[in-house]
Amino acid sequence: MVESDIFRALADPTRRAVFERLAQREMTVSELTSGFTISQPAISQHLSALKNAGLVAERREGRNVYYRSHSHGLDALAKWVKRYRVFWPERVEKLKRVLKDMDK
Repeated sequence: MVESDIFRALADPTRRAVFERLAQREMTVSELTSGFTISQPAISQHLSALKNAGLVAERREGRNVYYRSHSHGLDALAKWVKRYRVFWPERVEKLKRVLKDMDK
């Protein structure tokens, strides 16, 4: 999954809340809906966006569909953060040297 898809999916506060609830345990749409002030169709739309971003997986059992956070859904985002974690300390050190040289 592309990082931009993950960022886009998690940009919405309701989707983040849905994702966080599903990280705690598997739930049906009706269980998820009970914790929000929005309709079941709205929750379903948020779940669809999270599924398309690879953040949520579903499991069917009879007539019920259970949703859970996808265990590797944030891997692309973690790799992106790791790439920039190395980048910023180098830049800060260069900035410190420049500022120190300017003080002389």
